[in-house]
Amino acid sequence: MDLAAIRDVGDLLLEQGKLTDRQLELARRRQSRLDLPQHRAIVDLNYASEDDAYRALAVLNNLEFVDLCREIPLKSVLETVPVKLIFHYQMVPVSVEGDLITLAFSEPPRQMEQGNLRLLLGKRLKIVLSTPSCIHSIIKTEFGLGAETIQKLREEHGASDPSQEIVFDVQANEVDPAVDATIADFVDQILLEALRLQATDIHIEPYYASIRLRYRIDGLMQSIPVPLDLRRLYGAIVSRLKIMAGLNIAEKRLPHDGRIAMKTDKDDYDLRVSIVPTKHGEAVCLRILGRKSLFLDLGQLGMEPHQEALFSELTRLPQGLVLLTGPTGSGKTTTLYAALAHANDESRKIITIEDPVEYQLEGISQIQVKEDIGMTFTSGLRSVLRHDPDVVLIGEIRDRETAEIAIRSAQTGHLVFSTLHTNDSVSSVIRLLEMKIDPFLVSSSLVCSIAQRLARRICRHCLCADEQIPETIREEMARSLRIATQTVTAWAGEGCVECNHNGYRGRVALYEFFVLNDEIADMIADGVKLGQIRDAARRCGWRSLREQAWTKVQNRLISIPELERVTRRIDLKSFLPHSNEALGS
Repeated sequence: MDLAAIRDVGDLLLEQGKLTDRQLELARRRQSRLDLPQHRAIVDLNYASEDDAYRALAVLNNLEFVDLCREIPLKSVLETVPVKLIFHYQMVPVSVEGDLITLAFSEPPRQMEQGNLRLLLGKRLKIVLSTPSCIHSIIKTEFGLGAETIQKLREEHGASDPSQEIVFDVQANEVDPAVDATIADFVDQILLEALRLQATDIHIEPYYASIRLRYRIDGLMQSIPVPLDLRRLYGAIVSRLKIMAGLNIAEKRLPHDGRIAMKTDKDDYDLRVSIVPTKHGEAVCLRILGRKSLFLDLGQLGMEPHQEALFSELTRLPQGLVLLTGPTGSGKTTTLYAALAHANDESRKIITIEDPVEYQLEGISQIQVKEDIGMTFTSGLRSVLRHDPDVVLIGEIRDRETAEIAIRSAQTGHLVFSTLHTNDSVSSVIRLLEMKIDPFLVSSSLVCSIAQRLARRICRHCLCADEQIPETIREEMARSLRIATQTVTAWAGEGCVECNHNGYRGRVALYEFFVLNDEIADMIADGVKLGQIRDAARRCGWRSLREQAWTKVQNRLISIPELERVTRRIDLKSFLPHSNEALGS
């Protein structure tokens, strides 16, 4: 390979066949627009793995590349460098041989930094490169998130009692400025680490002798290591978060709710704060709401082509009720906002009433529910209808009164979007009837009900074929996809640095559409059974969420265990004795 002809990382990856001309062009655009190093722009766009990009960076800089995820340094080697230097330079000592120390960085350090390190460590340096994920993983695993905070406090307070808890002075609402700055730095670390891992929620929980930090990543909770000494800072950490959210730090007996606006170099975020009192202190939950999520178009939701076309048609309707169903955290809000963004044009007036307003949409009037002053979904909806809207979004239908107004709005020339808590799309009809809504109103207003779930996406960098497909699953897939049994394929993730060795990275939405037609509308009456409606819907082409999801399995997006997790149902027969055994007993 002629390195003289290679200008940058993109050229090298192109030469190696790991990047296309089009991808390189888009990466260079991102590099120029955001003023990023090219290798980071390529990784951000997911065009090449971190491993490939940083190996190429090492080649261009004539440096050795070390895979720290496989060659983890010894504890004794890590202890040769002060913790504060490891955190400050975001580097890891790899080995020590006499007066030569090998240091791994993710970016080639400047000459001035190398000179400073030689003076501080009193050794000759050998610089190698590794991926940011590997370096970050070792630092977090070996020292714990917040180790730098503990180190600073030890230096500032000398030999003070490590068991003594640092608390805010409630009267003065302050602590020592140095401690306050250190606590602020640690809180920022928690938030930035959550953003780096693309977490949706942050949970900080106090126990008798420790605190537990967990992030919800791709729908599942993951523990984050923290130093044991962090327990004595817990009161100060909670107080810092309360101040950021504009809450009363003196009140520790009642639950609190607030909001924090956060800005990084790339994006703005809103954090929804919930604090509840527990036996060992106040537990904190932060929901991360990324404003960049607003700009999803319909093509980014993960719908199948025919579902996307249908959903697009629903946003163009002049009137009717469209419901999204699914549990909390299933992505309903994102889908609703994508629908509003698609429906938003100069010719239509769009108003939403939500609790809370999670995202701010340009060109759409958004109303926040405030039940303590009488601003409920019902009262707000009545006012909204007098404001001449064309499209109305109701955050959630919780009771009969809200359901009745929503349905009558859909009958009087408004397109209404809302959410409802049911297990599947067909059950929305039964749920509305149980709310004592007249059957003829349901059949004449409800246009479509959509059930939604979020499943973890297989990491594309460690994707491999799943050879262990149970025969029953193979037959079910073939039946659902209408293909031959021998053509059924499934995939899984082996686990790599890109996905934190989980085998999954990101999520994809699964959808189930139930569209009412005349045959189904005629069936809706008091006493109608769910099974009757489901049978009629199946005759008209309806397919369950599980049946729809097998397409995602065949297309290498989700694994069989993940589909089972999302669509699992209890088969009572497998827990009961056989009839002959029961008779014999």
